[in-house]
Amino acid sequence: MLKKRIIVCLDVKDGRTTKGVKFQNNIDIGDPVEMAKKYYEQGVDELVFYDIMASARGRGPILDLISRVAEQVFIPFCVGGGIGSIEDIRSTILAGAEKISLNSQAVKNPELISEGARIFGNQCIVLGMDAAKDSEMPSGYRVYINGGRVKTDLDAVEWAKKAVHLGAGEIVLNSIDTDGVRNGYELNITRMIAENVSVPVIASGGGGTPQHLADVLTRGKADAALIASMVHSMGYTVDGIKRDLNALGVPVRM
Repeated sequence: MLKKRIIVCLDVKDGRTTKGVKFQNNIDIGDPVEMAKKYYEQGVDELVFYDIMASARGRGPILDLISRVAEQVFIPFCVGGGIGSIEDIRSTILAGAEKISLNSQAVKNPELISEGARIFGNQCIVLGMDAAKDSEMPSGYRVYINGGRVKTDLDAVEWAKKAVHLGAGEIVLNSIDTDGVRNGYELNITRMIAENVSVPVIASGGGGTPQHLADVLTRGKADAALIASMVHSMGYTVDGIKRDLNALGVPVRM
């Protein structure tokens, strides 16, 4: 049985790790370089670094900070935020990222997915998607961009299928409705997307207990769970969460 992955997310604003609820009221919680090192030593499977203001401010990735984080971790490292061109993808990979997350820029320029996959390989290109409930959409969920601030006309399931067709090798699905509220992932949309695409789906938004991770990794059919608050401020450690998941019968890398 394929082992499920635990991924820690560092949302970065002005060079510092930050945490908010439903994409608002962000507070400073520390140095991303030190935090990356700590989670790597705890046994995290992958690390994700999102520059949450880059797209909104119309600037590219902070390469020196990315390279300093990359020096601390020897696991897959994914970077997102402000990556709007093939040159941005190339420079971010050269700074130490193994994967590039395209979110707002993928919606604005879908060819970036196909070009990125053609040049660097599907395994490098991750679709980041922020979705929220919307009864007007065929699936019941709408895609948002620019850090959840701007609604699009895209249906979440249809956009996921299109992005995979274009070349995305993985999808990080963040539920805006459950982001940072710590009462469980959005199992419904996670399962819908997992059942409609042929690539791994990473659930994001809502993890507060190991049982929440177990639920989304089994009933939600996610291949991996993204966590932030649990390890940033709730007293959990990555290795402790993995032990709990193991006890709940979820296969993880110990």
